[in-house]
Amino acid sequence: MQPDRKPSTPNFSSGPCTKRPNWSPIVLANAYLGRSHRSAEGKERLLAAIEGTREVLQVPDDYRIAIVPASDTGALEMALWSLLGARGVDVLAWESFGTGWATDIVKQLKWEDTRVFEVDYGRLPDLSAVGFDRDVVFCWNGTTSGVRVPNGDWILDDRTGLTICDATSAAYAMELPWNKLDVVTFSWQKVLGGEAAHGMLILGPRAVERLESHTPPWPLPKIFRLTKEGKLSDGPFKGETINTPSMLCVEDYLDTLAWAKSVGGLPGLIERVNRNANIMEGWVRQTAWVDYVAREDANRSTTSVCLSIVDDWFTKLSAEEGRAVGKRMEEILAAEGAAYDIGGHRDAPTGLRIWCGATVESSDLEALLPWLDWAYNEVKATHSPVALP
Repeated sequence: MQPDRKPSTPNFSSGPCTKRPNWSPIVLANAYLGRSHRSAEGKERLLAAIEGTREVLQVPDDYRIAIVPASDTGALEMALWSLLGARGVDVLAWESFGTGWATDIVKQLKWEDTRVFEVDYGRLPDLSAVGFDRDVVFCWNGTTSGVRVPNGDWILDDRTGLTICDATSAAYAMELPWNKLDVVTFSWQKVLGGEAAHGMLILGPRAVERLESHTPPWPLPKIFRLTKEGKLSDGPFKGETINTPSMLCVEDYLDTLAWAKSVGGLPGLIERVNRNANIMEGWVRQTAWVDYVAREDANRSTTSVCLSIVDDWFTKLSAEEGRAVGKRMEEILAAEGAAYDIGGHRDAPTGLRIWCGATVESSDLEALLPWLDWAYNEVKATHSPVALP
């Protein structure tokens, strides 16, 4: 029997993520449209976004913040192309995005002194094997595997290399130890439910020192250039963006920051995320047909919650049949208006991925869970084996 109640907002995508509660296009009414982003008023809006980021994320005063092109991917690749090449590199890859950064370094930059620490979905690499006399590239939270680093204790305080952290599904949801991180990147469309295509690049003093003392051994596209005549270009860190941003998206980000402050800033956001993660945990622990992809509780994501289907019936299916079951669950939940975009990432094992970030209301998550049980049982009862050639 179908559940009686549906989520008021059935959007559980892991990016772009659901808008903040009670969002309306009305909040964009004062967007600075039809005027130059380089005007005094345009730069004022962009600087407000930078300073609002610093306030809510509690970024130290001596860290520099810039709005850059191409979302988190653009921000992280800007860091890789601009900062690497001075020493060996260790890359941690336990899901698709970390693997992508390793591919950038090994196959695109062709940096030979690279060690890739790669493990299967659900696990973390051996963090004790990382060398901090080398530059270290890693994701704080694996968006496609639901596995995160538990904290920053494994990162040395007296490191000589840089730590370059992709925090796109962790920023505004998890504590980030700034003294352990030299570079942090993220994008607006994750935890705060902003719009896509804009990245945030945060540089600590050690990263700035590297930029001003190091010339990369490969060409830099214009949108990656952060220095001029051996000095950091101040413009991007004062709202003078490298290329043209969407001022509509900027206005939306400013609204998300205002909402973040209204719920208690970073502690309030983390509390909302943890409440949602606890709701999910209670359901997983009492539901026999699912389990977390993450093998250890301490490493389990609180935002991108990734689930495996572990029912005996399902595990006996072929890989093709398993994918068909997952796809069918997505389809019937979407058709009922109960949940959208909850399938696992295309590179991950077949299963579910449910976003539990701060913009998701706990009441909507509670309403979703009976629908997941209904959908699985419905598909299981009506499943026809995939015809083999």
